[in-house]
Amino acid sequence: MSTENEQRVARDGTGVVVGAAESVLDRLVPDPSGMSPLCSEELFAEVLEGMVADAAPRVFAIVQEYGDRVDARIAGWGMAFDDRADVVSVDCGLRMSLSAPEQALRGFRVGNRIGARLVWYNPDAATPDWEDEDD
Repeated sequence: MSTENEQRVARDGTGVVVGAAESVLDRLVPDPSGMSPLCSEELFAEVLEGMVADAAPRVFAIVQEYGDRVDARIAGWGMAFDDRADVVSVDCGLRMSLSAPEQALRGFRVGNRIGARLVWYNPDAATPDWEDEDD
């Protein structure tokens, strides 16, 4: 036997739910079903791509340095937004939300021998993968 919601929900050939029961949250959002698309699918995809590129957070790493350039390791990764920075450690579940990326440094320093440095991600600095290149 099917439930009332199963009877009210069906899928068309594209997998789109049609005839679904109204969600309580639908009352908070105006119904767009009678509105025309703003533009073509291609142009809309281009607009969305630009919107994402404009709003993308900047990525950075927190690098722990042992001694004076003796050794180093990436200890955490972060994303900088306009109003905050979020950082996640590599080794454990440490997560931070801070007002600025630089504030994460003190959480990664260990005594006097391990310092921390903020390094902004630069895709052009990636080491080439020599194995993939043809000879």
